[in-house]
Amino acid sequence: MLGEVLAEVTRSEVVESVHAGHLILLNSDGSILFQKGDPTLNIYSRSSLKSIQAAAMVRAGLELEPRLLALVCGSHAGTPIHQHGVQAILAKVGLDEHSLQCILDRPLDEELRRTSEPTRLAMNCSGKHAGMLATCVTNGWSTDSYLDPNHPLQLAIKREVEVMSGEKVALTSIDGCGTPLFLFSLLGLARAVRNLTISSDPVHQSVVDACRSFPEMVSGPGRLTTRMMQNIEGLFMKDGAEAVNVASLPDGRTFAVKISDGNQRAMPAISTAALKRFGIATKEKVENTYGGAHPIGTIRATF
Repeated sequence: MLGEVLAEVTRSEVVESVHAGHLILLNSDGSILFQKGDPTLNIYSRSSLKSIQAAAMVRAGLELEPRLLALVCGSHAGTPIHQHGVQAILAKVGLDEHSLQCILDRPLDEELRRTSEPTRLAMNCSGKHAGMLATCVTNGWSTDSYLDPNHPLQLAIKREVEVMSGEKVALTSIDGCGTPLFLFSLLGLARAVRNLTISSDPVHQSVVDACRSFPEMVSGPGRLTTRMMQNIEGLFMKDGAEAVNVASLPDGRTFAVKISDGNQRAMPAISTAALKRFGIATKEKVENTYGGAHPIGTIRATF
């Protein structure tokens, strides 16, 4: 599971800590440009898979304006625009927040997290759950059991995952928010999102276009996924818990990364270095380490 070192944390020019993991970069034609660790290792892709889940919902009849579809694909910060968006999705099919079966949680937004009580609306996956409920109502499927792995919705999502990744799901577990969670390789994740990006299928195009058009709904102000999509023309990006990230450019160039210790702090540096391999410059600032109030080192990628 450890993989290879992807990033170093330095202090006074000494490497103090390292973050190891697995990384795969695909060329526009789908061939492998670069890799570290073992990208064939099976992982839980966590929320980085939400665009594929959303594609299955749209294929099953979910109809939402792009701003709300981006929220279904997102791990939102729990700000008012996000929570109101979830309420709007539910209201379209005659439901409210009491139908949500995601866990209670505080917003990811740092200030709101300190000052808010846990709710299902604030939970970062509530947009996905609202989309799932709306899809169930559209099809006349049970909304009480929508998290059951054998529910028609979850079986449709699993099929979409397997078709897009080109792999069979090795194991179905449960994600932190309560939805079924699929085990397959990091390479499969990269291929799935690359296929989504370059697809001519109107379903896939609608999902990618929604996220690119409304990156603030996919995450939130100042967060990595949002700011990178805002700053890089045509980029699609989605992160996930336990330090997973995937990004794809319009021509199909794609990277996927899993940091083995689950710590996200090196993700901006690793993502910036991966995009640099594609010739793409980001506007990300160097992550510093500090001695008192003064920068004394950096978090830097090793490739």
